[in-house]
Amino acid sequence: MSTTSTNPHLGLWIAAAGLSNGELARRISAEAIRRGHRQISPDRTRVRRWIDGERPRPPVPELLAAVLSDAVGQPLTPGDIGLTSAVVLDTIQLPLLTEAAAQALAGWTQMDLSLDRRESLRLAMGAPLVLAAERMLGGVARRLNAGHRGFDADTVTALEEVTAFFSRADASKGGGLYRSAIVGQLAEVARRIQDGVPASLRTRVFAATADLAALAGWVSHDCGRYATAQRYWSYGIYAAGEAGQRDRGVEIVTRMSHQMIYLGRPDDALGLLEVAAAKADRPALKALVASQTGRVHAALGQEQQAEVHLGYADDLIADGLDEVPEWVAYFDAAEHAGARAVSARDLAGVSLSGRRASNHFRDALRLRTPGFDRVRIMDRIGLAAALFDEAEVEQATDAAQQALTEAARVDSTLVASRLNTLLSAARPYKTAAVNELRTRARDLASAQTTTIAA
Repeated sequence: MSTTSTNPHLGLWIAAAGLSNGELARRISAEAIRRGHRQISPDRTRVRRWIDGERPRPPVPELLAAVLSDAVGQPLTPGDIGLTSAVVLDTIQLPLLTEAAAQALAGWTQMDLSLDRRESLRLAMGAPLVLAAERMLGGVARRLNAGHRGFDADTVTALEEVTAFFSRADASKGGGLYRSAIVGQLAEVARRIQDGVPASLRTRVFAATADLAALAGWVSHDCGRYATAQRYWSYGIYAAGEAGQRDRGVEIVTRMSHQMIYLGRPDDALGLLEVAAAKADRPALKALVASQTGRVHAALGQEQQAEVHLGYADDLIADGLDEVPEWVAYFDAAEHAGARAVSARDLAGVSLSGRRASNHFRDALRLRTPGFDRVRIMDRIGLAAALFDEAEVEQATDAAQQALTEAARVDSTLVASRLNTLLSAARPYKTAAVNELRTRARDLASAQTTTIAA
């Protein structure tokens, strides 16, 4: 049955295979006979109708995918060639073809910007999530467009500069204020990629696009749009591969694992981190993966496994992380101290390395460099919660008041949700100062999209 839309994905893959419509029809007929479907015998006109948007009935989508898979030398599904409903928007898998992947990204940004604060995409979890990350890290994209209309050197420089600006703004003030602008910029990049990327600029274009997509994913996560974040991260991994920066893709997978921790799915987080660990080459990335893996084991109450991974990260940081690219420069001794602090807290009072969680939070605060206001505020909230857990009520109250003063200056649901931990830790105490603190924390959280516990 026909639809009013075209299927550009199918057209692009047919072009990538180098097949005429007539030759494709002949191969489909042969594959159908081989599988026992003798009634299927399309011609080149029928193939053109499929490209124009007509959706063939089963088993034709499977036959098409099989023929094109053989022709291009990589496995394709009916979804990859645009023959399943809403495939572009309803999966985090990307077709490994430059133009088709950019079209998928454009579809995600269009849906994102048109739905205001609502999100209708499904969150990928479990095996589909982990397998998608593994496939994207190991994939090799094909490209068709040899045009030069999309980018020139000045345009790429502008893209790099605006991405750096948005990254600094997010780290300082949270992503809520800038998210729509970041997504809009990503939509423009997707359009330009479809117009063509000169070979001489290809690495810079896709490296900058990976950075921008990773950031779009992070600010979407910070605004509570979790499935949207996954889509942008998946394109970031893809773009990193196009730029020849597999390690960049590994770092983005750790962001996906962070989201799984945040959503209370530590097993999925560990699955993603295993994929990342297998691909990580740089010492900084190995330390990042080890630190985050230790944190997940701590969330599961597995103290011994947590200490193995956290200790490995300790050693890597102590030995020096060699040259650290800008995209992973945020991971340093301060970030690892924060992971140790959260791990000690999650282990229900069991102090790693004989130290209390509050001491690790103090380490993180002492080591933080300027510009990372959001994570510093999260450290301060964590410190206050740890001090309440340790029955240091006066110190906890003072630390919490300072944290709330700073939290009022950022727009971040990650910060707002961290207040749940503080309110839970303060619950046993009924002093006037603590009651005032609770009221202030709830008032601050009411302006955010995150629900704060009573």
